[in-house]
Amino acid sequence: MPIFLYKAQNSQGNIFDGKIEAKTKDEAESLLRRKHLIIDKIRKKPLEIKINIGSGIKSKDVSRFTRMFSAMCSAGLPMLQCLNILEEQMTNPAMKDVVHKLTMSISGGSSLADALSQHPKVFDKLYCNMVAAGEAGGILDGILARLADYQESSERLKRKVKKAMTYPIMVAIVAILVVILMLSFVVPTFAQTFMEAGGELPWPTQVVMDMSDAIRDYAAFLILGTVGIIVGINVVLKNPKLRLQFDTIVLKIPKIGDLQVKSAVARFSRTLGTLLNAGVSITEALQVTAKTSGNMAIENAIMKVAVGLAGGKSLVEPMKDTKIFPAMVIQMVGVGEKTGQLGSMLLKVSDFFDEEVDAAIDALTSMMEPLIMVFLGGAVGFMMIAMYMPIFSMSDAVKG
Repeated sequence: MPIFLYKAQNSQGNIFDGKIEAKTKDEAESLLRRKHLIIDKIRKKPLEIKINIGSGIKSKDVSRFTRMFSAMCSAGLPMLQCLNILEEQMTNPAMKDVVHKLTMSISGGSSLADALSQHPKVFDKLYCNMVAAGEAGGILDGILARLADYQESSERLKRKVKKAMTYPIMVAIVAILVVILMLSFVVPTFAQTFMEAGGELPWPTQVVMDMSDAIRDYAAFLILGTVGIIVGINVVLKNPKLRLQFDTIVLKIPKIGDLQVKSAVARFSRTLGTLLNAGVSITEALQVTAKTSGNMAIENAIMKVAVGLAGGKSLVEPMKDTKIFPAMVIQMVGVGEKTGQLGSMLLKVSDFFDEEVDAAIDALTSMMEPLIMVFLGGAVGFMMIAMYMPIFSMSDAVKG
């Protein structure tokens, strides 16, 4: 929506500059008159060309915004005053700009949920649906508090998974770099000596020297090939059918699949429980929850649950048919349905599976670390033996 810059005078006679969001200049003037302002000048803001990758806003920025917004609403401050204070408090320029646009939209008569929905890259459907339910029920401060709790719990889960995977990945990268550096700089030194000595080289030595020559001679092609494979994988995974097959295979990988399922179940339970407690209908809540699963196979399973529910089944029946959800989760959901406490029961399930995720992360890390060390030790050991075998052969020849 266009932004108009204006100079106006308020009822106290103070002259000030400002900006307002409106579809046309006439609409901007009308909005300013409603605020009892006398307009001196008004013009459309010139178009600015900005090149951004993504929104430039991290999930922790949104979480911080939500927690602060919740605290101020609970204190009884008017919404616009809350947003003005939040705009000043935001340290991220992109988030500050979003909060400013929210303020202008609400000043123009939009509801908070409608204003948030204009920024889908920052506030997802779950966020907007919960805020809409809070506004409709007059419990916005409570909904914002639940949203903040949900976001902080989700952030903790993401940090756990990232922290667990970072160390093994870094060790693997270092191991690969060590092998490449040895093949690029150490092996050629030995190779020169062997060429001067002449004679036939043992097969392990010849293999290592051939690998060294390949890395030095075709380094550019290897780099381009690696980049091409990474880009190709990203392009292929944008195809829904191929992405579904890939995500299904990932779920079957030992340890990694277990971690995927447990983290997805924890996210599913917390998201669905939070939405149900906020007053969102279960069908709509399931559709929103499916998009947060992070795995297309699990997303399809949740959508099948929604379809089954719309067909008159209980929540438990289609959950059993998906073969994705653990038996304990299905039983807990069944108890929640019978007692009318489904939202609370799902939040308890999410707390349990948060601990399960910790256990799965420890199991995965304990498995990956020895494998990486065995690879690094085996690769370096093989190269060292291969390089020293000709030296031992030459030594035996001299003694003979």
